[in-house]
Amino acid sequence: MTSLRTLVDRAVAGPDYPPNASDLADVRLAGLAVPIRASVAVLATTAIIVADQLRLFVPGDGGGQGQIAGLESLTIERLVLFLVVPVVIIALAFRDSPARYALRLGDWRWGAALLAAGLVVMTPIILALAQLPEFRAFYGAEAVPLGGRVLNNLAELIPAEFLLRGFLMFALWRRIGPLALVVVQVPFVLTHVGKPDVELWSTFIGGTLFAWLDWRTGSILWSALGHVYVLTLMVVAVGGATL
Repeated sequence: MTSLRTLVDRAVAGPDYPPNASDLADVRLAGLAVPIRASVAVLATTAIIVADQLRLFVPGDGGGQGQIAGLESLTIERLVLFLVVPVVIIALAFRDSPARYALRLGDWRWGAALLAAGLVVMTPIILALAQLPEFRAFYGAEAVPLGGRVLNNLAELIPAEFLLRGFLMFALWRRIGPLALVVVQVPFVLTHVGKPDVELWSTFIGGTLFAWLDWRTGSILWSALGHVYVLTLMVVAVGGATL
């Protein structure tokens, strides 16, 4: 029991993320002391999500069917909006390192171990959900080559994880602490509106676990790989991918 307790304690022993002077800097606006970095992260993330939802930068009808080097146009749009734009903000506006916003390898030993344990639990759940008609209709409407699907999932979901649980969460964490983990669930849940109801409700749990994993490891890589695995397995299970 002592060894098990020690293992659990080590598993949940995440690092501190102490703010520096720039993280704590405010600007006075109409009598209010507004935190600069946290506010920029919230507003920029909101604008990025709105632009994506409106398909402002996707050519044609916004369906994202055109491809460049195997990447769909919608994937390319999200790669730029969700990854390149936040990195530019961090580097040029914040004059900071993206590594402080979890764009790094992090604690890879615990990241890999915790991710593997999570996938063991999630695999049978995904396979069960794949039998529901609403999931088969949503994810299996059009079969695509598996290699292309994996490529697009990687190019889309790694940036998506960075936008919400890297750029936004860690900018907020250094101002409001662990409440940041809760706050980032709001945009994450809302971006799933329109997907099967069960999946929409499950994002409350999945998003929280992904955010916790990013905090624990200091990296968005492990939640991103988990996200890619779950989505790819779902597509394969409903017949939406071909070898």
